[in-house]
Amino acid sequence: MIDIHKYSRLSNVLIVVAILIMPAYLLIKSYGATEEELDTEPQFVGKESCIECHLPEYQDWQGSHHDKAMDEATETSVLGDFDDVEFEAQGMKHRFFMQDGKFMVHTDGADGTMQDFEVKYVFGFTPLQQYLVEFPGGRLQTLALTWDSDKNRWYHMADHVYADQEIDHSNWLHWTNQAQNWNSMCADCHSTNLEKNYDHESDTYNTTWSEINVSCEACHGAGSKHLEWAALPDYAREDIPYYGLVVKTSGVDHVDYVNNCVRCHSRRSSLQDFEHASGSIYDHVVPNLPEDPTWHIDGQIQDEDYVYASFTQSKMYMKEVQCNDCHNVHSGQLLYGTDYNKLCAQCHVPDIYDTPDHHFHKSEGMPGKGLVSESGVQFDVGSGTLCINCHMHGQYYMGVDYRRDHSFRIPRPDLSIKYGVPNACNQCHANESNEWSESYIKQWFGKSRRYHFAEAFTDARNENEAAIDRLNTIAADELYPPSIRGLALQHMGTYFQDSLKSQVDNYISHLDPTIRLAAVRANQIIGPEDIQRALPLLADEVKAVRIDAVRMLMVAGNDQIPANYKVLHDKALVEYREFLEYNADFPVGKFNLANFYYNQGQNEIAEKYYMRALKQDEELHFVKLNLAYCYNKMGKNDKAALLFDDYLKFEPADAGAMYSYGLLLSEMKQYDKSLEMLVRANVNDPDRPRVAHNIAMMYEFKGDKAKTETYLKKELALVNDYNSKAALLQFYLNNQMNSKALPLALQMEKEFPESEDIKQVAKQLRGH
Repeated sequence: MIDIHKYSRLSNVLIVVAILIMPAYLLIKSYGATEEELDTEPQFVGKESCIECHLPEYQDWQGSHHDKAMDEATETSVLGDFDDVEFEAQGMKHRFFMQDGKFMVHTDGADGTMQDFEVKYVFGFTPLQQYLVEFPGGRLQTLALTWDSDKNRWYHMADHVYADQEIDHSNWLHWTNQAQNWNSMCADCHSTNLEKNYDHESDTYNTTWSEINVSCEACHGAGSKHLEWAALPDYAREDIPYYGLVVKTSGVDHVDYVNNCVRCHSRRSSLQDFEHASGSIYDHVVPNLPEDPTWHIDGQIQDEDYVYASFTQSKMYMKEVQCNDCHNVHSGQLLYGTDYNKLCAQCHVPDIYDTPDHHFHKSEGMPGKGLVSESGVQFDVGSGTLCINCHMHGQYYMGVDYRRDHSFRIPRPDLSIKYGVPNACNQCHANESNEWSESYIKQWFGKSRRYHFAEAFTDARNENEAAIDRLNTIAADELYPPSIRGLALQHMGTYFQDSLKSQVDNYISHLDPTIRLAAVRANQIIGPEDIQRALPLLADEVKAVRIDAVRMLMVAGNDQIPANYKVLHDKALVEYREFLEYNADFPVGKFNLANFYYNQGQNEIAEKYYMRALKQDEELHFVKLNLAYCYNKMGKNDKAALLFDDYLKFEPADAGAMYSYGLLLSEMKQYDKSLEMLVRANVNDPDRPRVAHNIAMMYEFKGDKAKTETYLKKELALVNDYNSKAALLQFYLNNQMNSKALPLALQMEKEFPESEDIKQVAKQLRGH
C-alpha cells in the first residue's frame, strides 16, 4: 500500500507489457535448451508458467495480499461503493458513481475545483483499498478517498493521517501531488518487474511491468532459465545452479533470506530499479536505520516502517529466525492462523512462557473487564495472555491498518519514564501511568534492568561526552544488531566527530555493508587523511557505498582526486548522477540533483532543478538558500537577495542564513543593511566568531572604533587563538592605541614565541 508520509522515499498513458501466455509444451522442450540459449539473459515468463509444477504454492498465493496488490478496476476487483454515493470530508462533498461502465469519483482536483475522475486501478483489498487515477505525463495518482473494507465505508486519508494539517490542492501531500504519486511512492512493490522509467528532463514517466501484481517472479526473479532447467533430463541439471532461478530462496542463511524481502518490507531509499541478480540489497536500496522520525529513540515503531528495520533489531533475527519461520511466504498468512501462542511455542517452551507465572494476566473466561488500548483497539479478558500483545504491540497506520512492531521487545516502562517512549503495558492500560506499570514490573521481575542503547543515544543527542565510550562499545559489539551499531557510528559522526576519527578505520572496511555505509556517512572530509580514507571506497563491492564515497569526495573537489583514482572516481560519479536522476521525481530529489550540478560548476542546470523543486513543493524553503548561492555565483545578486528575504520570512531565526545574506549585501555595497543583518545573526546565534569578526570589520569601515573593538573582543572571547588576537592587535596598531596594543603584544609574544612578526611588533612597541 502507498506510503503517504512526506519524504518517506527517494520511493502519458501507462504502457502495459502484454504477457502472451503460451501453452506449457511450447515453453518446455522435451530435451532442454541449447548452450547458446542458456547463455542469454533470463526473461520474465509469467505466473502461468509456474502452475503446472508448483500448484500448492500457487494456490496459497491466490487471494493473498501479493496477489491483490494491484489490479485493473473491474466489477470483481473494486470493493468500494460506487452506487451514486455521496461522502463529506475535508469540507467538501465527494461522490462515487458509475458512468458508461467506468468507476468515477467527483472530488477536488489539482487546481482545487471539484471534477470527475475515472478510477483505472485498485490497490490492495484489506483492511483498506485505494484507487488510482491517470494523469498526464504517465502519472498515476492515489486518491485520498479510501475504502475501509472491514467496516465497508468510505473515509478520507487526510482526516486520519494529517488530522492536524490543512491539505489543499497546493500542498505536497494532496492526492494530485508527488506524495501520492504511484510511480515513485509505491509501484515497485505492488507489481512484478517494475521499471519506473522516469525522465528527469521532461519530468514524465513511462512506467512498465510484466505482471500487474506481486507474482512469482517478483521474488524469484525472471523464470525463463528455470523453465529451461526443468526441461532438461536429470543428468543435465546438476551443472545449473539454483535450478536456473535468479534468486536463491532455499539453502540460504537468515540474513540472505530476510534480505529477499527487504526491497519492499522496509522503509528505504531506492538507488535504481530492482535487479534480482544483484549481489547485495545495497546495490538497489538502502534500508533506513531505526531512528527518528520513523522510530522512537529505543527503536520502537513510530511511523510506517514496513517491518525490516524493526525485525532486524530483534533477538529473533540475531538468533537466526527468518520470515518463513512464522509466515507462509506464499500466502502471507501466519503458520498457525490465530493460534498465536502456538506460533511462539515453536521455540519458547509453553510450560515456561505460556503460564501465569510469566504473563501475569487473566485467562479467557475469567471475571473482569476488557480494555480499550491507546490506539482504540478492544482487548477482551484473556488477550493479555497472548505473547504478541506484550511483545508485538502495534498501532494504526493509514487510518485503519493495525500493524505490529516486529522488534519483539520486552515491555520497559522505565524507559517510558526516562525517555517518553511507549511500552506495551501502558499501550493497553492506557488510563494508567508509566509508574503504575513499572511498579508491577518490579514486583514480577525485580528492580534490575538491562542497559539499553536508548541511554547512549539520548546522551549523544544532548552532546553529553559520557556517551562516547558507550557509542564506541555498541559499535564494536557484535551482540548488537548491525543497524544499531550503524546508528551508534552515525551518532558519533554527528556529535563527536573527533572521537569517530580515531575509530572509523575499524568500520569503514567492515564486512557488513550496513556498518560500512554508516561509517562512510558518519565520517566527514576535514583533512587530507579523510580523502585518502575515502578513495578506496570508490571500488567498493556495493553501489550504495561507492556513491556515498564519491558524494563525500565532492566536498574536497575534483582537483583533490589523484590520477590513479580518476577512472574509479569518474565511474562512481556517473553512478551517483544516475541515482540522483532516478530520484529526481521527488522535490528533494530535484534539489539534490541541483546540488550535484552546482558542485560541478554547472550553475545554469543547477538553477533549473532548484526552480523545479520549489515549484513542486513550495514549502521547501531551504531550497531558496541554495538557489541564492547559485545566483551569487552566476552574478545575479539581486535575485539572490530576493530569495534570502523570502527565506527569512519563513525561517526568521536562521542565523546562518542571516550571516550569508549579510555578506551578500556587503558585496552589493548595501553596507547599512549588511550590518543590520550581521547584527541580527549575532543576536540569534552569539557563539559564531566569524559573525562577530565581520561585524567588527563593518564598524571599522564605518569609522566606529568603539564598536569595532567590542566585536573584536567578542570574537576573541569565542575563539582565543592567534588569528583573533592578531586581528585585535592590528586594530590597535592601525588606530595608534599603543597602550592597549603593548600588553596584548607582550602576551602574544609569550604564547606564540615562534612568531617573528609578533616579536618585531612587541619590540617596536617597547621602544615607544
